[in-house]
Amino acid sequence: MVCDICRSEGARIRRVARTYGKGKDLLVIEDIPVVSCPHCGESYLTAETLHEIERIKLHRRNFAVERSVEIATFV
Repeated sequence: MVCDICRSEGARIRRVARTYGKGKDLLVIEDIPVVSCPHCGESYLTAETLHEIERIKLHRRNFAVERSVEIATFV
């Protein structure tokens, strides 16, 4: 895959989890595809991925499964 930033071959797709909101409005989206380039060190989301994230956030009741999660504060 070619990196959109530096145009080098070798960019890879990594899957990450991201959080949106906080408290009772917290939403965790798992398996988000992030393009990561070993040459320039940049990581970015494609426009298609960003649109899908917005769609998931907008229709979270249709996609989300409620799970409990432990939360710690960094001291």
